[in-house]
Amino acid sequence: MNRILIVEDEERIASFIEKGLRANGFTTTVAGDGEAGHAYALTGGFDLVVLDIGLPGRDGFTVLRELREARVTAPVIVLTARDSVRDTVAGLEGGADDWMTKPFRFEELLARIRLRLRTAARAPEVTVLRSGALSLDLRTRRARAHDRTVDLTAREFVLLELFLRHPGQVLSREQILSHVWGYDFDPGSNIVDVYVRALRKKLGADQLETVRGMGYRLPA
Repeated sequence: MNRILIVEDEERIASFIEKGLRANGFTTTVAGDGEAGHAYALTGGFDLVVLDIGLPGRDGFTVLRELREARVTAPVIVLTARDSVRDTVAGLEGGADDWMTKPFRFEELLARIRLRLRTAARAPEVTVLRSGALSLDLRTRRARAHDRTVDLTAREFVLLELFLRHPGQVLSREQILSHVWGYDFDPGSNIVDVYVRALRKKLGADQLETVRGMGYRLPA
């Protein structure tokens, strides 16, 4: 089941899209501003993003640029009231996969979403993630650090995969919780710190950096 992130500050439009997508078998999450949309998308837990441009906090152009800089490869369909050629070109050159203007017909949005998901599914699948002395084989679920094979628990595997997909990027405890444990997990828990310490013991103390007051980072 494909997971769609809807980043839209107009509640009526967001609800309209969400209901239509759920009726067609998609799992949806709605973010009402640029900051929340950016944080959700960075978790890597979505197959496609529907992104408004005129967002409070962080506008859609900024969100899009930062996602592509962070190597988030999920297709992005921009849905906006802006219809100038300049804005369209800026969005597409900034990393958008498609551009739709409001008002729109849901049937057309649905068709474009399905097309982008099919196109993404045909892309070559990455089976081994690497950064420095670390590697993670997604098929065999084996990790290697400095040419040593490392045994990981299921949670450790998902956590290491998250870091390897975002090398050099600071991931907050909230982002890690949402990706590895889900948003129903207690945000006040120290479970992230416990698992980071466990990974350091297995991979090497220098592999995961603590960024005080922000979170953790895998050195690029």
